[in-house]
Amino acid sequence: MAQPIITSLLDTDLYKFTMWQAMLHRHPQVQAEYRFVCRRPPAIPLASLIDQVNRELDHLCALRFSEDELRYLGALRFIKSDFVDFLRIFQFQRPFIRAYTEGDDLHIEAIGPQVHVMGFEIFVLAIVNELYFRQFDAEAALAEGQRRLEVKVEELKTLGREAALRHPFELFDFGVRRRYSAAWQHHVVKTFVQETPQWFKGTSNVKLAKDLGIVPIGTMAHEYFQTYQALGVVQLRKFQKAALESWVQEYRGDLGIALTDTVGMDAFLRDFDLYFAKLFDGLRHDSGDPIVWGEKALAHYAKLRIDTHTKRLVFSDGLNVPQALRIYHHFADRVQCGFGIGTQLTNDMGLEPLSIVMKLTSANGQPVAKISDSPGKLLCDDETFLRYLTQVFDVQLPQLLQD
Repeated sequence: MAQPIITSLLDTDLYKFTMWQAMLHRHPQVQAEYRFVCRRPPAIPLASLIDQVNRELDHLCALRFSEDELRYLGALRFIKSDFVDFLRIFQFQRPFIRAYTEGDDLHIEAIGPQVHVMGFEIFVLAIVNELYFRQFDAEAALAEGQRRLEVKVEELKTLGREAALRHPFELFDFGVRRRYSAAWQHHVVKTFVQETPQWFKGTSNVKLAKDLGIVPIGTMAHEYFQTYQALGVVQLRKFQKAALESWVQEYRGDLGIALTDTVGMDAFLRDFDLYFAKLFDGLRHDSGDPIVWGEKALAHYAKLRIDTHTKRLVFSDGLNVPQALRIYHHFADRVQCGFGIGTQLTNDMGLEPLSIVMKLTSANGQPVAKISDSPGKLLCDDETFLRYLTQVFDVQLPQLLQD
């Protein structure tokens, strides 16, 4: 076998650790199911990768955290010592994850205790991506990727020639799951660190943050909110408030950017009252029109009489550098802004990126759903539950299912 794709359990998004700790402390008994989905047909059938995928999963399940890695995690002020102790003995269990094929389709499912299977997601996506793109001309891809990377750096440097807005531009790498390769992500992030340090402020990749001495970035993802849909500890109508309250109690002021689109921005804002608006530092956009979303956020803060200059909006939905700059110029005189770019940083190689996800589909045997503000991002395997959820939160289902 060639050099394994995953060589460290830190080579994943920070929010996997922050959600992991919260679930370990509050709901360690949850049983969960995650499924891999390819949203668009790839140029090469993913089923052809099955043997390599299984070998990579075998290797992943043999990895452990090193003492050096545990010291790094333990030095993050929001990571608690008992979670580090748990990670010291943690190892992915191979029986909890299965990869198989049906025709040209690759299927991967992780089923088991959530605190033992939730970590698979990012590694699986990184593995499938890298194996897939190894099938193409690497020399041509890397040359084109380098050319495009240099363009991005120059686009960013235009900020230095403009009149300053009230709040600075801040860029983050969010590209682990969609990267061309681990080596290419390292090169891209290192380039931005060296060439544009005044604007490039961190990465979601914990290993890269450690290796390059930059800030690890991340708070929560949809799976955190979705789990609360199925816990049964509160009415479904109150699952967002329960999830937000648990986060506040776990982190007590740290990691204060809330994700807004598990059931859509409008439904989120109905639950994001003055209490939460004061406790959280800001909001993250991941679907729908970013300008419309941002204006709704600012209007909500204004209605609550909160100074928007004290809050932050983080945009992270399929961005490239020009789009991020456009959004920045629209909002930066009114609110702090951050921009997390994934695919267009770490897999802009002249090749068509894969559209793949690995998402939570059920918890404790109950279906969960992500509705979001973009029809193409809707995820749910149970139409009955989806219709019930939309009724509870007054979301129009026909609009969500339209092409």
